Amino acid sequence: MKAKNRPNLTTLGLALVLALQWPALAKEDQMTYTNPEEVDADYAVQGEYTGKLDDDKAGAHVIALGDGKFDLVIYPGGLPGDGWDGKKDTRLKATGASVDGVTTFQIGNRVGSLKDGKLSVQTAPLGDVVGEFARTTRKSPTLGKAAPEGAVILFDGTGVEAWKDGAKMSEDKLLSQGVTSKQEFQDFTIHIEFRTPYKPKARGQGRGNSGFYAHGRYEVQILDSFGLEGEHNECGGIYSTQAPRINMCYPPLTWQTYDIDFTAAKFDDQGKKTDNAKMTVRHNGVLIHEDTVCDHATTASPKKEGPEPGPIFFQNHGNPVSFQNIWVLPK
Repeated sequence: MKAKNRPNLTTLGLALVLALQWPALAKEDQMTYTNPEEVDADYAVQGEYTGKLDDDKAGAHVIALGDGKFDLVIYPGGLPGDGWDGKKDTRLKATGASVDGVTTFQIGNRVGSLKDGKLSVQTAPLGDVVGEFARTTRKSPTLGKAAPEGAVILFDGTGVEAWKDGAKMSEDKLLSQGVTSKQEFQDFTIHIEFRTPYKPKARGQGRGNSGFYAHGRYEVQILDSFGLEGEHNECGGIYSTQAPRINMCYPPLTWQTYDIDFTAAKFDDQGKKTDNAKMTVRHNGVLIHEDTVCDHATTASPKKEGPEPGPIFFQNHGNPVSFQNIWVLPK
């Protein structure tokens, strides 16, 4: 009988070492920052910019991709929610990289140079200046919005008593993702303030993922979708139902707001649904959904559709998303 081939001990040892090291390598590759005071050098380059291009108002997003690499999106008319008409085919897109403190983009037959918060666009090769932008930081007009009379305070930084077991508050008095409210609601208005982490090397659904679930059934996505297309599975989208009218996502580690009016689905005495749920959503103060019909529960929802009220649920998708100032006004 032939002896079976056996792996030698050197191979096994190497495999074991790689297996033990891989989580650390993967963690480093997907570096996650949760404190805006403790970030990489690219974070100061990433952000929103306002100015002019060809003598017309324009806005720009610079998105960090890790290792000094960036995407650039220029919006004619101004930033999303501040002049851009939402027509995606009018945007200008480019990629760039930082070398010796200067980030350079090739924008068609033009060159963009970004340094010290100033983006200059010139005709190639480095001729006339046709555009100039300066870095800006926007603040949601509803950030810090006080709860009205009759509202239920779910989180104000003083404790997690309004949430079921397992809810956690950080040392800086922020609520962590993955929580379910003890109280359940029918129709309501809710105010939410959230902050996604900065994960420059992550992509897609791995980049600051969570979600708000009305009734624990219908999800409004929370994700670092800064500068992306504005799809149903990106920030502001009602997951698997409808994309936002415009992508109002601010850069990661920026406080953002959702102000949502929710109308629950209606059922008859036999349990048959007679009216779908609806949501009106404002993201950072801008209307992105108006009476959008939610005709099914999100696939990952913890509760199926039904006539009974439901909780407020914030999904844990393995990303450290923080919350503050959450209140609900039952209707």
